[in-house]
Amino acid sequence: MHVTLVHVYVLPQSIAGFIEATQENHEASIKEAGNVRFDVLQDPEDPHHFMLYEVYRSPEHASHHKTTDHYARWRLRVEEMMAKPRQGIPMDWLFPA
Repeated sequence: MHVTLVHVYVLPQSIAGFIEATQENHEASIKEAGNVRFDVLQDPEDPHHFMLYEVYRSPEHASHHKTTDHYARWRLRVEEMMAKPRQGIPMDWLFPA
């Protein structure tokens, strides 16, 4: 499994737009071959902080995600909404086996 935690900090005035754009990306991403999970989380203590929890069956599936039209649309749409550049953190899958 290939896991990435993507942290995004959104400008206060852009939260609703970010959620809308990210929901569209989520709905298309979960239909991709090799996608296991694509969860979108919002920090209850800091509503400007979001985390995308992305799990793909392989690094190749995760790489393919970045070539999709829905990802390109999302990236362009939310670029100006971010308070700082998003940070993707790769993680190793341990459990469940």
